[in-house]
Amino acid sequence: MAMDRVSKTMLAAQVVEYNQPYRITNIPTPTGLSPHDLLLKVKVASLCHTDGMVSSGVFSTKLPCTASHEGCGEIVALGSSVTDFKQGDRVMAGLPLHRCGHCADCLGPEEFWHYCPNLKGHVGVTTDGAFAEYMVVDARESSKIPEKVSYETAAPMACAGITIWGGLVRAGLKAGETVALVGAGGGLGHLGCQFARAMGLQIVGIDARDEGLELARNSGAHVVIDARKGKEKTIEEVKKVTNGNGVDSAITLSDAPDAAALACAVTKMHGTMIQIAQPTDVSVPFAELIFRDIRIHGSLIAPRYEAQRMLDFVAEHNITVKTNPFYGLEEIPKLVELAHGGKMAGKGVVVVDEDEIKKEKARREGK
Repeated sequence: MAMDRVSKTMLAAQVVEYNQPYRITNIPTPTGLSPHDLLLKVKVASLCHTDGMVSSGVFSTKLPCTASHEGCGEIVALGSSVTDFKQGDRVMAGLPLHRCGHCADCLGPEEFWHYCPNLKGHVGVTTDGAFAEYMVVDARESSKIPEKVSYETAAPMACAGITIWGGLVRAGLKAGETVALVGAGGGLGHLGCQFARAMGLQIVGIDARDEGLELARNSGAHVVIDARKGKEKTIEEVKKVTNGNGVDSAITLSDAPDAAALACAVTKMHGTMIQIAQPTDVSVPFAELIFRDIRIHGSLIAPRYEAQRMLDFVAEHNITVKTNPFYGLEEIPKLVELAHGGKMAGKGVVVVDEDEIKKEKARREGK
């Protein structure tokens, strides 16, 4: 589909005012691609915790802004400098948009490129995102979706998947070692359980919701602990299954006020805690840092080569996403209501191109 065959307007769900519902409206379809841009016809997009932060003004996003930073689709147009994609390719959207190419991070190792302080923005966070019929992404940050991976699986991988994947990479664990996921039964957590299991790690899943505990268990956690029993009981149960030492590394996925402190407390002496959740403040008792030498490392998504490695891993190990699908952009208010109700297990996704997803499912079922 060439640009001249793309509709001049499209339906989109936008943040037009902070702390107010999305406005679902027709807006101009993006045109005038930069050299490294891709125009995707969006197939599936999903909702992330960070979308709520965008809506509440945490990132001072310039409004209006089309929501969602978890999207995937088919390429309908390419910028003049794109060489490693072609029209019709299935693509998972990369979040960073237009790195500067000359700062210390851009000139450093690839693992630092997405930290460029001079980015034009992050798709769906500070620039227009995936809750639309079309979206613009940077080819240098985006990844090809393996044939075995569905669009419905790929969309949540754009942030939830690559974020927990990046956390596991930063933890640097070897097969047989132990990891605790604090917030194991959420969108990131249930993917983390599956990734870690396939990597050969021993998983302690910690959550404080019945739905979360069940999802963590079903997603491969070897041990599941209810954090509502209290900090001391949780520590005791972790030590029971780690020879009294604690886990080799913990990853904090919950933004509960005491989540980071709990993650450090269940980690062994000299171990590492990876902080992924984004509460306003991360609070940890000094004794964890000083007397137990717990090292805390923040983690923000991961570089493109890791995103492609993750997608290939998803295909190889049949990683699945627990989804709560809604059909059509008009249904987004119902998705947001479900998510805010606190009872959603897994990820909420919006099927934007219903016809294509029906065809995709029929192909996979051999019909």
